[in-house]
Amino acid sequence: MLRQATDDDVDTIRALRNQQANRDVSLTAHEISAAEHAAWWSKASVDPARRVLIYDRDGRTAGVVNFFDLELDATPRTGAWGFFLDSEGLAERGETLPAWIEVMKEAVGYAFDTLGLDELTGEVLEHNTVVRQMNRRFRFTEGEPEYRYADGRDLVVLPIKLTKDNRRKPKENR
Repeated sequence: MLRQATDDDVDTIRALRNQQANRDVSLTAHEISAAEHAAWWSKASVDPARRVLIYDRDGRTAGVVNFFDLELDATPRTGAWGFFLDSEGLAERGETLPAWIEVMKEAVGYAFDTLGLDELTGEVLEHNTVVRQMNRRFRFTEGEPEYRYADGRDLVVLPIKLTKDNRRKPKENR
């Protein structure tokens, strides 16, 4: 289940984002400080072009989904997204793969059915082959690689895109 993040979720969001597995596949690989996170939240929580959602699984916070750069009054309606999971907790419970599939289904549904987007974009690091494979299963396409330097690392970043017309249809709509 996805729900709107609140001030009560701020510490949990930071703790999950700082898990090593999440830092390893993010542009920003350093540990996010409390001050840096508070500054981000103070902007993100009031930004009309952003939605920060909590992914709950079996009554536990299991991840965070960020939608940003939302152009909801434009034609076509576009937005970008990213997410991270509680990799440590889900691995401990043996729930990583089902949670991953579920959060992607819910996030794509939220993007197209709730936000009404026509196109959803994002980025994935080239070395994140597992996420790239899952993205393909969900019909995201990859664009041309971009080379960036971030947090002391040379990175290859791949833009991804999914259109409303190309998404996998929810089972009830098939």
